Amino acid sequence: MTHPWSKRSGSRLGGLGVVGALLLATWAQAALPPTAVGSTAPDEGDPRLEGALLLDATQVKAGGDFRVGVRLKMDPEWHVYWKNPGDSGLATDVSWDVPGVTVGDLRWPFPSTFRTPDGFITTHGYHDEVLLFAPARVSENASGTLNVSAAVDALACKVHCIPAQLVLTRTLPVGPETVTDPEFAPQFDAAQAQVPAPVGAQGAPRVALALDGTTLTAGKPFTGKLTVTAADGKPFAGGVEDDFFVPGRILGVDTVKLKQTAPGTFALEGQASSVVPRGEPRLTGALRLGTKATGFTAVDVDTALAPMVAADGAVAGPAPLKVPSVKDAMGKVKPAVVAAAPAASGETPLGLGVALLFAFLGGALLNLMPCVFPVLALKAYGFTRMVQEEKGKVAPHAAAYAGGILATMLLLAGAVLAVRAGGASVGWGFQFQEPLFVAGVSAVLVAFALNLFGVYTLGADGTALAGKVDQSHGLMRSAGEGVLAVVLATPCSAPLLGTAVGFAFAAGPATVVAVFMALGLGLALPFCLLVLVPGLAKRLPKPGMWMERGKQFLGFALLGTTVWLVWVMGGLAGVDGMARLLAFLIAVGLVTWLYGQSQSLEGGRRGVTVALAVLVLVGAGAVALRFEEAQASLETRGAAVASHGGAQPWDESAVTAALAAGQPVFVDFTADWCLTCKFNERTVLSRDDVRQAFLKHNVAFFVADWTRRDARITTKLAEHGRAGVPMYLVLSPGAPDKPEVLNELLTADSVIQAVQRAAECGSPLKGGSVVCARP
Repeated sequence: MTHPWSKRSGSRLGGLGVVGALLLATWAQAALPPTAVGSTAPDEGDPRLEGALLLDATQVKAGGDFRVGVRLKMDPEWHVYWKNPGDSGLATDVSWDVPGVTVGDLRWPFPSTFRTPDGFITTHGYHDEVLLFAPARVSENASGTLNVSAAVDALACKVHCIPAQLVLTRTLPVGPETVTDPEFAPQFDAAQAQVPAPVGAQGAPRVALALDGTTLTAGKPFTGKLTVTAADGKPFAGGVEDDFFVPGRILGVDTVKLKQTAPGTFALEGQASSVVPRGEPRLTGALRLGTKATGFTAVDVDTALAPMVAADGAVAGPAPLKVPSVKDAMGKVKPAVVAAAPAASGETPLGLGVALLFAFLGGALLNLMPCVFPVLALKAYGFTRMVQEEKGKVAPHAAAYAGGILATMLLLAGAVLAVRAGGASVGWGFQFQEPLFVAGVSAVLVAFALNLFGVYTLGADGTALAGKVDQSHGLMRSAGEGVLAVVLATPCSAPLLGTAVGFAFAAGPATVVAVFMALGLGLALPFCLLVLVPGLAKRLPKPGMWMERGKQFLGFALLGTTVWLVWVMGGLAGVDGMARLLAFLIAVGLVTWLYGQSQSLEGGRRGVTVALAVLVLVGAGAVALRFEEAQASLETRGAAVASHGGAQPWDESAVTAALAAGQPVFVDFTADWCLTCKFNERTVLSRDDVRQAFLKHNVAFFVADWTRRDARITTKLAEHGRAGVPMYLVLSPGAPDKPEVLNELLTADSVIQAVQRAAECGSPLKGGSVVCARP
């Protein structure tokens, strides 16, 4: 990708010369304490972002003012983001920790605007260098020394993006007078000159807006006129250059543009979002007036637009808060990266078509996974009954089942996009890292199992369920089984699935939705075939007493899945968490029994019984589902590591040390709720011949346990185009920056051959070269 600044990266050297500039930069860096400087965003072995904690004073008095800032320097063609990153990216965040000092709001210099070559994505940020700073005031009774600390969280991007974190610290003495730092104060002044003047500031231009209509209509364009006057009341007479207006995050507005039509006058064009917001939208952003020849003047824009109405004319009012729909969330979400993370060496980047194919095939293979089997068998039982009853019922129930799957996939995609819009990273199966979600799924499975045992019925008359159940109710049940299939499928990672979902998570919203829909179609494939393939449904066995027995047997299969979820809870919240979940499941059993009893009662007695069931459920949930207490008491995990026999917890520094010592490295990215991971551990990684190969080649074995949230693991998965576990990396001492990524389903031969290649890659041949052959 070619960025607008790529031809200007050396223009600031002027007459100083390259050598002089380098000497000056080295001297300035040396003037800072070591704890106040740092580098981050490593790429190909080199950091792409450097940070320095600057102060504009060498001494400050009690009650005095000073400025504190973080100077960020980026490699050529790299950039970080403004407070509104635009169509992509993540806003740079600086957090201050200065005891005894009140730090004001962060000051943002006017940003540059970046566009992809096709113009599809526009972002706002900084290249080369920027100083983000804030005013600070010392307490009146401060004395001694102030400890100044800044935590920086940024996204450094070129074609791909790398999360960047820095923690910088230094001290500042408190004395009788404030002493200005002659070296760094001018840098703060230069940055201050680029900060747009706040609205209403003395001497700043005044901005006024007049819309062509009295309201905005949801989903419709709007126009208006923006007028800028100088401080003396006269129209602003200067011109402007490209990208003179950078919009802020505007509630209820998707796009907004300004075009100069006359000195001091700008035509406003915008597009209202399809969702009516709470409150009146405001036009916010930064406006830069003038040219390089005349000099720039920047000013903040913050002015009311107009009330927004729905397409039917209803004005937005103080309606009660509602949960945003998936469509709303998808409409607001922006991708967290400019492009997909680069594939590791030796990996071929996917195209959208291949990713959709992988997602469809991975979804189909999920039907063979043990986490989906109970629902698969339960649905097969239902189809056997319906086929023999009435042919016309098969297609609607298959469509309802597929619809339940696709609707849940859409909700899951919307949840992923909404979480990602908030700046967080997510992966496949991420919801199984939440104890409350695991408890909810367990309760549903227990309730389903007790229904199969006959404790209660899901209809008006359980004895006539085969033919007299309400048709809509039956379709809803099929749809619900589709929902349950998706919920149970997410902790599984079938072959091809991890690659496809990883591709989607690194792409835009449309790609995420497309991949999840393809995955849902694959998951629904077996039951679509029952309807679409002529004669296939007729091969199902005829109904009989075996079906009632089979239904009850499937109840035990669902309870078996519940046992697995209880074990997952042990990884999340320890033994205390397991006990709390079991107590809650007993309450769920009591509630379903009470509901079953109420079905044979009439009138007030039935209502009292149902009310008692609700009271038991709510009370048990309030008491038992407090997993934060169990998590707080849970010590550092060691079960997953211990199960591997001699494996160490994964840590980048430990991996680097092992490679430096000449050891090949095998890293297992796993989680307790990942059944594919456990299958590989039991059938491959615990085999004697695999263990012997590890010993023979002196392999350092690390386990990255993702049972609970770990941002380091999430980032590492994304680096290799994966969104979930399992993932297996094999690194060699001879080529530590070129890891080999193994398939999700391991074989003993693939692991043994991979560690052998890694060992050979670390073995010098004659002439000092190394062999690093890869398939």
